[in-house]
Amino acid sequence: MKKVYLDNNATTPVRPEVFEAVKPFLTEIWGNPSSIHWAGRLARGPVEDAREQVAQFFNATPGEVIFTSCGSESDNLAIKGAASYYAKKGGHIITTRAEHPAVLETCKYLEKKGHPVTYLSIDRQGMLDLDEYRKSFRNDTVLVTVMMANNETGVIFPIREMAGIARERGVLFHTDAVQASGKINLDVNHHGVDMMTISGHKLYAPKGVGALYVRKGVRLDNLIHGGHQERGRRAGTENVPGIIALGKAAELALRELPGVGPRLLKLREKLESEIKKRIADVQVNGHPTQRLPNTLNMSFFYIEGESILLNLDMEGIAASSGSACTSGSLEPSHVLLAMGIPPENAHGSIRFSLGKDTIEEDIDYVIEVLPPIIERLRSYSPIHKHSVK
Repeated sequence: MKKVYLDNNATTPVRPEVFEAVKPFLTEIWGNPSSIHWAGRLARGPVEDAREQVAQFFNATPGEVIFTSCGSESDNLAIKGAASYYAKKGGHIITTRAEHPAVLETCKYLEKKGHPVTYLSIDRQGMLDLDEYRKSFRNDTVLVTVMMANNETGVIFPIREMAGIARERGVLFHTDAVQASGKINLDVNHHGVDMMTISGHKLYAPKGVGALYVRKGVRLDNLIHGGHQERGRRAGTENVPGIIALGKAAELALRELPGVGPRLLKLREKLESEIKKRIADVQVNGHPTQRLPNTLNMSFFYIEGESILLNLDMEGIAASSGSACTSGSLEPSHVLLAMGIPPENAHGSIRFSLGKDTIEEDIDYVIEVLPPIIERLRSYSPIHKHSVK
C-alpha cells in the first residue's frame, strides 16, 4: 500500500543529514558539556557550534539563544519568565484566541495567579484586527504573545507590525514561530520581536529539543531551577544530541528557505483546487493568501473529520483533524470556532500539511482517493441526506 504523509505540522521525519550529524554524540562524544575534563570539552565545543547555527537561523547572536526541551517549554519560559520578572511594572498580557495550547494554557494559568489577560478575536479568515490590538494595551501591559503562523490553518499574522506597535509602548513581544520555522523568514531583527520560539521536531530534527531566542537586555525569571546551564537561564544537563540535531536542521533550513515556499505552494494549490473541483460542499478555512505555503485546512460538510481520517489512514494517507496536541479531545478546534465556523463544520475539518518530502505523486494519490471516501461517508450521513432533499 502506498504511504503518503501529510501531517508535517504535527511532526516531521528526521533528515538523514541530521541523523548523521548526531550519531557521534550517541557513541563517541558522550561527555557532559559542563565537565571541565577532556570528555566534557569534546561535547562543549559542538554545543556552542550548534548555538551559532541556531543564532544564524534567527539572525541573532549566540548569547541570545537558550536551548530547551521543546516548543512548549520555550513558550512557558518566555511567558511565565517575563510575567514574573516584570510583574512590578504590571501583569497584563495580550494574546489571541487562536494560539497553540502551549500559549493559551500558560496564559490561563497566569490568569489564575492574578495576571489579567486580553484574548484578541480573529475573523472568519483567521486574521486579527489591528485596531482591536492597539486598543487592548493598558498602562500595566507587560507582554504580548502572538504566534507567527497558526498551526491549524496556516494563517500568518502581521508580526512585524504588531511587534512595532508593542515596542512603541515599551511592551515586550514574544512570538511562537514553531510552525513558521523552515517555511518563512524568521529574522528576528526584521520582525522586531523580543522573544521567539522554535521546536526541533517541526524542523526535521528529533523530538525533545527546542530553542528560545531572547533579545539581549530582556530579563526572564527561570522556569527550571538547579545548575548554571544555559548561562544560568535554564538548569539541567544539556541534551547534546538534540542540540546538535537542531543546529544542523537550522543550518539546512536556512540554506534551503528560498526554494521551499514556491515548491510547497504549487503542490498545496493543486491539492486545494482539485478537491474543490471534485468534491461539493467544502470550504477552505483560513486566509486565501496569508497562509503558510504547506498548510491546507478544509471543512467537508455533513460528515465527521475523524471518519475521514480513519478512511484516509486505511488508504495509507496520514493527515490531521487539527493540532496534534489536542487530538485526544472530542471538542471541535478552538481555532475554527474562534473564526466563527459552525461546530458541525469545524467537526468536519481536515488539515493537510505538506513537507520537504512531499511530491506531486503524493498529491495525485490523495486527489484520487479522497472523493470516493467523502461520497461514501456522506451516503451514511442523515444530515447530508436531509440537506439534499
